[in-house]
Amino acid sequence: MFDSLLPPLNEHNLPYPDTIHPIVVHFVIAMVLFAFVCDIVGYFTRNPKLAEVSWWNLFFATISIFIAVIFGQVEAGLAEPYDAAISTLNLHTLIGWSLSGILAGITGWRYVIRSQNKPQLPTSYLVASVALVGLVIFQTYLGDLIVWVYGLHTVPVVEATKGGTL
Repeated sequence: MFDSLLPPLNEHNLPYPDTIHPIVVHFVIAMVLFAFVCDIVGYFTRNPKLAEVSWWNLFFATISIFIAVIFGQVEAGLAEPYDAAISTLNLHTLIGWSLSGILAGITGWRYVIRSQNKPQLPTSYLVASVALVGLVIFQTYLGDLIVWVYGLHTVPVVEATKGGTL
């Protein structure tokens, strides 16, 4: 009934030319990692300008992660994953949603620190940032598995799924 309202899917099993989730999520990864580096270098050099750079990177990463999660949900729903990929895709989805909340919380915390004009970041914040970076790296690993090992949204895997080979 509603199939006529939806755009046709292409050879990647998407209604648009290629996956958008990885494009957006790479900005998130880069901004979170760069914010962390700025915080660490700024902490040891006591350079407040690096703290400002870190804040803005976290701010835009927080906005971007929600866009990445939305496109990730759409693309995961269109992926038609085969049995071997399902558990990794489910874990990646769960951590993605969790990471969006965690990043928003850490960004909020960072905003409070910034508004208090503290000369130094608290050690507890830096520890939380290390945990955030670890989670981002693990999430990146899962995303790499989904693309490079399981091949979701790649033409050969889409064709094999449609042909019943997988």
